[in-house]
Amino acid sequence: MKRIACVALLLAARVALAGTVDAARYDAFWLWAGVKPQAVVRDARIVYVLQGQIEASPRDESQVRVIAQGVALPPAPHARVWLVYRAHTLRWTPRVTRIMLAQLARWRASGRTIAGIQIDFDAGTRHLQDYLAFLRTLRETLPADCRLSITGLLDWSSRIDTDQVNALKGIVDEVVVQTYQGRRTIPDYAAYLPRVARLQLPFRIGVIQGGDWDAPPYLATNPWFRGYVVFLRNG
Repeated sequence: MKRIACVALLLAARVALAGTVDAARYDAFWLWAGVKPQAVVRDARIVYVLQGQIEASPRDESQVRVIAQGVALPPAPHARVWLVYRAHTLRWTPRVTRIMLAQLARWRASGRTIAGIQIDFDAGTRHLQDYLAFLRTLRETLPADCRLSITGLLDWSSRIDTDQVNALKGIVDEVVVQTYQGRRTIPDYAAYLPRVARLQLPFRIGVIQGGDWDAPPYLATNPWFRGYVVFLRNG
């Protein structure tokens, strides 16, 4: 009887972990400030590395600054690297753009394989047109061989019409849709995924290490789906 109880507990534990994000099963990661290096990065195929935060001065919104948050990239010899900028404002000054381009040049000179730039910005419905204009300008500023990626919150699918998001096609090379907020998986993430799957441009799904995730079968056959990115966090 005791043995049966132990087996039942083990089976229950396995079921509980079935939908848990195990970083070792993935090959693309976000590296954020304050997160300790992890061994899984060594074999990564893609790494998104935070480089800085762009924000307006609380005293004067016309004064925009770059707060350096460059994260040291552990050995990842096979990884293509995206440089990530967390944007709290779209009113970038020429100085901000120069800093970003200088960082891009330094990374390229380091010998790493640099895929491009990723902008992490929460574009609400009211600001979508401003965001599109910003991205068009940024796209024209970047070198022709530098790709452009953006993140999107999972509830984009409820706040923004899919056709509006598809207007990004031709401007950005991919969208990474985040299924978490803060350090937790959004509880009802599965309800948003059918609309996310209707995107007509390359997209990835962002999941958080240790969070919940059960992949719907239709993602695997979606021609626009490019895989997952795991947001690494400290244990």
